[in-house]
Amino acid sequence: MINFLAACNGLGPVVTLLKNVVRLIQFFVPMLLIVFGILDLGKAVIASKEDEMKAAQKILIKRVIYALVIFLVVTIVTYLMGLVGSTDWKDCWKSVGKGHVSDSIEVD
Repeated sequence: MINFLAACNGLGPVVTLLKNVVRLIQFFVPMLLIVFGILDLGKAVIASKEDEMKAAQKILIKRVIYALVIFLVVTIVTYLMGLVGSTDWKDCWKSVGKGHVSDSIEVD
């Protein structure tokens, strides 16, 4: 097994915390945006005003686009960083949360 402590330069716990926060943002913010957009559209439909319905539809579409961008931001950043940088950070990022990052140093 590879020593991922070296890949993370001793920052395994910090990277784990950061990855968990990013994962929460990546899933909950898009869900909230879509739910709020649906609620706004529902209010406009109940009010039966054509202008409000069109405005709510536009807002819902924008929120869905924002939700998609927020969901894909990690993938986009990973791809761009892969183009310009080394893969050491990617090894560390992928290894956290899988039990590979530890506080012990392997001796071979």
